[in-house]
Amino acid sequence: MLPKSLRPLVPYLKRHRSGLFWGGLCVLFNNGVWILFPQVLRRAVNDLHSGVTRQKLLTYSLLVIAIALIKGIFQFLTRWVVIGISRDIEFDLRNDLFKHLERLSYSYYQRNRTGDIMARATNDLNAVRMLLGPAIMYSANTIVFTAGALGFMLAISPKLTLYAFLPLPIASIVIQYFGRRIHERFERIQAMFSDISARAQENFSGARVIRAYVQEQSEIAAFEGANQEYIRRSLGLVRLMGMLWPTLELMLGGAVVIVLWLGGRQVLQGKMNVGDFVAFNTYMVQLTWPVIALGWVINIFQRGTASMARIDEILSEQPEIADANVGADITTNSGETGAPPVQPGGDARRSTSEILGEVEFRNLNFAYNGVSVLKDINLRIPAGSSLAIVGPTGSGKTTLVNLIPRIYDAEPGAVLIDGRPVRQFPLDALRRHIGFVPQETFLFSDTIRENIAYGISHEVSQEDGEPSLDDIKAAAAAANIAHDIENFPEGYNTTVGERGITLSGGQKQRTAIARALLRSPRILILDDALSSVDTHTEDKILNHLREIMRGRTTIFISHRVSTVRNADAIAVLHQGRIVEQGTHDELITRSGYYTNLYNKQLLEEELAEVQPV
Repeated sequence: MLPKSLRPLVPYLKRHRSGLFWGGLCVLFNNGVWILFPQVLRRAVNDLHSGVTRQKLLTYSLLVIAIALIKGIFQFLTRWVVIGISRDIEFDLRNDLFKHLERLSYSYYQRNRTGDIMARATNDLNAVRMLLGPAIMYSANTIVFTAGALGFMLAISPKLTLYAFLPLPIASIVIQYFGRRIHERFERIQAMFSDISARAQENFSGARVIRAYVQEQSEIAAFEGANQEYIRRSLGLVRLMGMLWPTLELMLGGAVVIVLWLGGRQVLQGKMNVGDFVAFNTYMVQLTWPVIALGWVINIFQRGTASMARIDEILSEQPEIADANVGADITTNSGETGAPPVQPGGDARRSTSEILGEVEFRNLNFAYNGVSVLKDINLRIPAGSSLAIVGPTGSGKTTLVNLIPRIYDAEPGAVLIDGRPVRQFPLDALRRHIGFVPQETFLFSDTIRENIAYGISHEVSQEDGEPSLDDIKAAAAAANIAHDIENFPEGYNTTVGERGITLSGGQKQRTAIARALLRSPRILILDDALSSVDTHTEDKILNHLREIMRGRTTIFISHRVSTVRNADAIAVLHQGRIVEQGTHDELITRSGYYTNLYNKQLLEEELAEVQPV
């Protein structure tokens, strides 16, 4: 009966049951041959006692060599099969874990640290592999050999066998006691390792901030403190293991002494021949390593169960946002999924998808952890139009647009596309038709070309291949980043570093916009995506967008009036409510929040013009 924490491994073990069967046969042959070794010694001693001949020596020598050779072959096969299966299961489990992590909702990564997830996907996974490989192999060897040896030992002397296995009940209690404590300590060690991994990851990612605030020494000291705690906990486990192995060896040694004493007396009294005595003691010696290995296996087993429990915590997490059972795939009129690449001039060469791009919020209320963020939102964005959303920080602008691609889920029927609740669209199809540029620009540690192509390169079919360089250049030109890229030494093959660290804030934003435009989405969402570019560059990008997104829906958030003034409609959010809505000219006449924002920015521009150079 498997422990509860190991039950998630059952499907993986079933998948490799044929390999485990052959591995089990190898274990049987390996130990079966090795069990015969003392019997050869027994016959040899008894036979040679009556007289030594060249023929006898040659026969028994060849038998010993044959046993050693056969044992070596099956030992190799056992390791090859069983350890190989553990590697295969590790491969499958790692892939499944990564696949599951990719499916989990955005909120999961807000609740859990990246370093902790990485520790479980590396250190814990390795501990599980050790359990499935060496632990299973040595356990099987110990069980099979002990069972086989016990039969021969009972045949030689039941009384001696009783004394030899007398310490086993005590050993069982000791193993149970130490096993429980090892499990508890290893869980604490792994938790500390997760903390260290998380701290290291945050330090590497936040290297700029740490240096800017001169906190290097403080972070070094904090990391050293965490590392010392990890060492302290690890040494506690080492001391525990240091007590377990000698305890098991002491019990085995005591049994050997008893057997030598009582067996030796029986030989002297003529109750047992020398060959039987040698064979019995050889079995005792052969049992030494399995008993010692038992302590090591207990350590591996407890580590593995603790680690599997931590991995299963991730695998047991269910995505908060998933596909509903209704709805069909969104397809293009030509039967294709996805969208065509951006073309100069803005018109797509391929037929458009069945999504027109009308977005509607109907009586929308939304809360984070019970705290109301959006209240009674009623807003309709016609297909092919543009909407700008403005409002003070914390008014719910980002939350509102996050509900469209279902980064968060609103109440059923509160968010609709083309009059159809977003929950009725398959997630992949829904998001494939939306180009989203979030507030926090994220670029991968790859070339600029791969970063721009990222949004579509993994969706095209094998026949289509990767997006062409011309399509990528068109998207870059539309985002007004093409000139900057061409001035880089390696052009589109320039590596941008982790999170795009080698690019400026404006360059990163424009690269992210190009990535979204390459998808030629039906709905484009820019969440304050022009905040890091100057007004001149902003005008160029907006002019390109008006051409490219003609007939498509554009939603953008901005704090600049210059960004939003030409939108078809503007919505003003304040404290989670829409307090104003209309065109630029209409809102200016209302003397509300938008008018104040406009006058403030106009004053700032006038002051900037009169500033001395």
